[in-house]
Amino acid sequence: MKQDAKSGDTPWGGLFRAAIIGAGTLKGKEIKDVLTDRSFPATDVRLLDDDETLGTLENVGDEPTFIQGVLPEHLERVDFTFFATDDEFTTATWHMAQSAGSEIIDLSFALENEPGVRLRAPWIEQEFGIVQPVELKTTPVAVAHPASVVLALLTARVQKLRKLHRLMATVFEPASERGKRGMDELHDQTVNLLSFQQMPMNVFGTQIAFNMVPSFGEEAEPTLEEVEKRILDHYKRIAGDRLPLPSLMLLQAPVFHAHTFSIYIELESPVSLEELESALGGDHVEIAHTIEDNPSNVNVAGQDQVQVMVKRDPLHENGFWLWVAADNLRIAATMAVECAEHMATTRPRGKVQ
Repeated sequence: MKQDAKSGDTPWGGLFRAAIIGAGTLKGKEIKDVLTDRSFPATDVRLLDDDETLGTLENVGDEPTFIQGVLPEHLERVDFTFFATDDEFTTATWHMAQSAGSEIIDLSFALENEPGVRLRAPWIEQEFGIVQPVELKTTPVAVAHPASVVLALLTARVQKLRKLHRLMATVFEPASERGKRGMDELHDQTVNLLSFQQMPMNVFGTQIAFNMVPSFGEEAEPTLEEVEKRILDHYKRIAGDRLPLPSLMLLQAPVFHAHTFSIYIELESPVSLEELESALGGDHVEIAHTIEDNPSNVNVAGQDQVQVMVKRDPLHENGFWLWVAADNLRIAATMAVECAEHMATTRPRGKVQ
């Protein structure tokens, strides 16, 4: 992502160097795209990963770049390091980036409970008017789970309109939350099932092709129950005591990309369908009004907007159903880059030398 040095006069105070650890992963590729799409002022984006993807050629903007190994010399003078790898690799390498003086943005969930690491969701902070403190020395950031961000954002908007009496959500998880291995296993299960061959179950420990399950096989990690707890924990931490907690169930869906949600809300006093749609719509949220625009895994692919369809419950006057779709990878990457943009405002470095 090359930029003219004259463009150093930016709101960020100069050009930066960034690194993506896990550049060959689905999240890593999405971060790379979001950095380009948001014109993040980076003069150099280093693509780093483990041995499996070394030497792979990727484009950063218009610049072809090879994926390199995670070595101290590759992190020298890096201002921002995004961790898009698995939690074990993040745990093993993040102190290397920190020792190099880099800002840390973690999407792997490895640092979510690490002392001194702040869990963040910029969209929710903006919704509540939370202003992050200005720090000359910023703390590492863990990005909140994308499903918790979507749930908190929609709940916050409903709560501004009317007090909630009941909130229940079923979240359908895509295979991409398990990375490329999860995508490949869903693909292979589908092909093998249709050709009457034995299905691989190394990632999920059970059949997910043409199937929907509430739990995995014993060896699958993390379990669906653990992910469900993470979503609720992150929801609590980003919303604080401002929002009611949802009754939540997480299911594995036989789809490759995007979270979908079936959310039931019941308000304490009547509102019209139009009032509720108006309250939900706005920044980051699109309301569907036609069949062609209905939220779906297909329609939301590559979008950083949450798509919502609203219908009234036929038995409860104050009850409504929300059908929601959101690109999990895109939202996580957008949250991460927005965190970096905030951290860049006080970054003391960032001058091309």
